[in-house]
Amino acid sequence: MLIKRKSIEQAESSRRPARKPKFAPVTLSEQDGVRYLHFGTEWVQGAMRIRKPDWPELEYAQQMMAWMLFIDAPRAIAQLGLGAATLTKFCYRQFPEATVTAVELNPSVIAICASMFKLPDSDGRLQVVEMDALDFVEDPAHHGAFDVLQCDLYDATARGPVLDTPEFYRACAASLAPHGIMTVNLFGDHPSFAKNLKAMKFAFAHVICLPEVHDGNVVALCFNTRPELDKDVLAARAAQIVAATKLPARSWVKGILAAD
Repeated sequence: MLIKRKSIEQAESSRRPARKPKFAPVTLSEQDGVRYLHFGTEWVQGAMRIRKPDWPELEYAQQMMAWMLFIDAPRAIAQLGLGAATLTKFCYRQFPEATVTAVELNPSVIAICASMFKLPDSDGRLQVVEMDALDFVEDPAHHGAFDVLQCDLYDATARGPVLDTPEFYRACAASLAPHGIMTVNLFGDHPSFAKNLKAMKFAFAHVICLPEVHDGNVVALCFNTRPELDKDVLAARAAQIVAATKLPARSWVKGILAAD
């Protein structure tokens, strides 16, 4: 049987592995004792105070921990987008009974977090996975697996989260336990904000946005089950968080009550 050369070439082409994604260069800067992560631009992708490597230096990163007001003893936490490993390190140290999984597509980010941002080696509780965040949350093995998801997915241009569809957020909701909470870093003064907020409200039972910080960062809390927002209960829990971690939890309560 004769086979046209074009058909052979097409068959060979279909068997070639998919091209690897191209990443912007991972770069660093330091100022006033703080080391910053960049993707080849002036946009800050993460920060670490060199003398306090496990502390969430940036206010929006602190707000990403606002789920602590509702969940005090998580068993499984996942970070989508490693950044400077800020949240991964804090959760690993703060919750010794929990497993912590960080999902990062760029291998250079993983390497530089280990070498320059004090990311601990993987062990029985900590796992760093090199893969796409969408593939991670769509994996049936992760259905209902996490109490907490922390999502901070930006590329070098920082035009908005890289993943922002209703399907993505629905997969995130499915990977959470029924009581689970997802926190998401958004840009409040960017056109991507309304799109993401609409998609999150489609996927989750309830969404609350904290007040804007820095140059436009807005952290959204996404609940699989609508929470009871009792002022006194939240205030008591905030006091516990402040005493244990020094995180500004009282300001989170004010923001939540004002936004809801």
